[in-house]
Order: sequence, then structure tokens, then C-alpha cells
Amino acid sequence: MNASPESASGITAAMLVIGNEILSGRTRDANLSTFAVKLAARGIHMREVRIIADIEAEIVAAVNALRAAYDLVFTTGGIGPTHDDITADAIALAFGVPIGEDPRAVQLLETYYGPRGDFTAGRRRMTRIPEGATLITNPVSAAPGFRLQNVYVMAGVPRIAEAMLEAVIESLPRGALRHKAALAGRVAEGEIAETLRAIQEAHPLVEIGSYPSYTETGYRTAIVMTSADAQALALCKTEIARLMRAEGVEPEEE
Repeated sequence: MNASPESASGITAAMLVIGNEILSGRTRDANLSTFAVKLAARGIHMREVRIIADIEAEIVAAVNALRAAYDLVFTTGGIGPTHDDITADAIALAFGVPIGEDPRAVQLLETYYGPRGDFTAGRRRMTRIPEGATLITNPVSAAPGFRLQNVYVMAGVPRIAEAMLEAVIESLPRGALRHKAALAGRVAEGEIAETLRAIQEAHPLVEIGSYPSYTETGYRTAIVMTSADAQALALCKTEIARLMRAEGVEPEEE
């Protein structure tokens, strides 16, 4: 069970994870949790994540849908040196702008690879940037990401993606920080579902999520509450604790 109050919107973000290797299971995405946590600390709330293949038309459609629906969009993957790295071209198509070698990116990669004599044709592909884009610094391996309007295009390699996010984080808008509380107890989710629904309806400023698990000792449910209103959160937490005690369970802080 997971409910989202109408007032929880604030500054919204979506993430688009691009790559056949993610969908095949060969590579496990490690960027979502990093981005969600770091953005939340700035008051930016992740509201949707999509994982799609390296298919140009699908990237174009997803980017256009997400950038229209959310304040900020972050893409990861598909901006490397190989033939299947097509994200930059798809972004250019989504915005209807030309793409070509960007002198700023060329200089960055010439400086990085030139002294070693390995600025290959493949690596040169990473200098192709849509017209009008702002470059995003890559302190790890030089090849930049870029931003067009509210879309931030970044590498898929977790270390590089995180470094790129750090490079832009201070330039992102700040939203209202959300307070969080969590209570857990050995109670089955189905036993408290209706009462929990009533509590959610009584506290529209609080987002309540119910997360069940099963261990050797039986069912356990964690109730996670988030809100921009600290007082509303405290009142809701009190009611959740009362609910658990009514089921004969002493709630535990998480």
C-alpha cells in the first residue's frame, strides 16, 4: 500500500534508465537510489522511473513524455563511444535540434586523451552534443554529459553518474524538504489495511507507505511516513503507533 497526498508534489523529478544491459539483467542499475537520496536532500522528489532499451524512437518518446510531466528529468546510459550509444542522438531528435561535434567537448577529450595518443574515433563520438546544450562536467573520465532545458543527460557508469550529479546539484532548484518517520512491528499488512486507509484519509498532508516482509518468526510490516509538515507527520505517527498497539504489537522505530 502506498498513497500520495495531493500536497506532496513540490519539485518533481523523473529518471530514465537507458540500456539493453539493464533490461537483460546483465547489469544491475545502481544509480536510482543514489539519485533519489541526493535529490531528496535538496527537496526534489523522484516521482517516476522508466527503464528502456537502446531504441531511438522509444528514447525520444520517453524523454518527451517525462519532460512534459515533471520539473526535472535525469537520463543515465547510452552516451559512451560504441555504436549502441545513441542517447545523444535521441535527445537531439526529441528536442528537434541538430547534433554534432561540440568544440568544448573536443577540447576536453583532446586534453584528457591527447597526451596518451589514444583519442580514438570511438572516443571522438562522445564529443557529439545537441545544439544549445550546456555541458555537464565529468571529473572521472572527461567525456561530458549535457543538459537541454530540464533534461540532464548523464553516463550510466555509477561512479561517473554520481560525479556528474554532484557537478550539477548546486545549480538545481531547491524544494521543501520532507520529514520522514518509520514504525515497524510483527503484524500482517492485511490485518491493518482498512484502519491504515482511514488514517491516510485523515492525514492528507502525509504520504504513508506500507511495506510487508516475512521472516522465520512470521509477518512484519514497516509503515513509512513522509511529509513537508512536521506537525502533521508527528500526529500521523502517533496514530500509527496506536494502531499497532491495538493489534498487540509494540511499534519499533526504524
